[in-house]
Amino acid sequence: MIVYACYNIKGGVGKTATSVNMAYLAAQGGARVLIWDLDPQGAASFYFRIKPKIKGKAAGLLDNKTRLETYIRGTDYDNLDLLPADFSYRNLDLLLEEAGKPRGRFKKLLKPLAQDYDVVVLDCAPGISLLSESIFNAADVLLIPTIPTILSLRTLKQIISYREKHSLKHLMLVPFFSMVDKRKQLHRQIVEQPPSLGAPILGTYIPYASEIERMGIERRPVNTYAGSCIAGRAYIRMWQEILRLSMTR
Repeated sequence: MIVYACYNIKGGVGKTATSVNMAYLAAQGGARVLIWDLDPQGAASFYFRIKPKIKGKAAGLLDNKTRLETYIRGTDYDNLDLLPADFSYRNLDLLLEEAGKPRGRFKKLLKPLAQDYDVVVLDCAPGISLLSESIFNAADVLLIPTIPTILSLRTLKQIISYREKHSLKHLMLVPFFSMVDKRKQLHRQIVEQPPSLGAPILGTYIPYASEIERMGIERRPVNTYAGSCIAGRAYIRMWQEILRLSMTR
């Protein structure tokens, strides 16, 4: 089982769209996939038409009495399940601290799922916290959507520095450009000549596209309703590139 965490300190960079579309494409490729919506806003759950609510709230996830599988729901797509969000996830930092050994907790929670899933995709909330530290320890690959702007590159550099400082050698960083608007000169310049920050940026980028915004109306992955559009093809190329990189771990 390989665990991908889609994460950025910044919000509004395309984490949920990436998580939903990557999970869908992985399932379409024949992998048994679980996407875990860890954002209290519940956008991934919304896209899959599943109520963002779990019995027992966030505390139930960490009490060691109920297996994680209890909370998992099927989606409309073969090989693809969802562990829904819950608004109580906003308290996960506090609950992790109270539970003890917080940095290893998510790795322990996910371990039993290896019998049932080949791929787990974690759709993470923005920010840097005890929860994100636990996710870093549990994940194999950190997907980092990055808007091609100076401030976003600065945030990416902070994530790369954090990995180095905390010796997270097991964690592969996979940054890529998202919400790229080629009409903007700065976007074009950064995408065509990305800076060297210590982690290579994917060759594939995700454009700023109305088809991706339509996910909120369609409530499904882009490739189910606009697979031939530029954004749909970009997600396919990106997933193929991520797979190739993952195999080199």
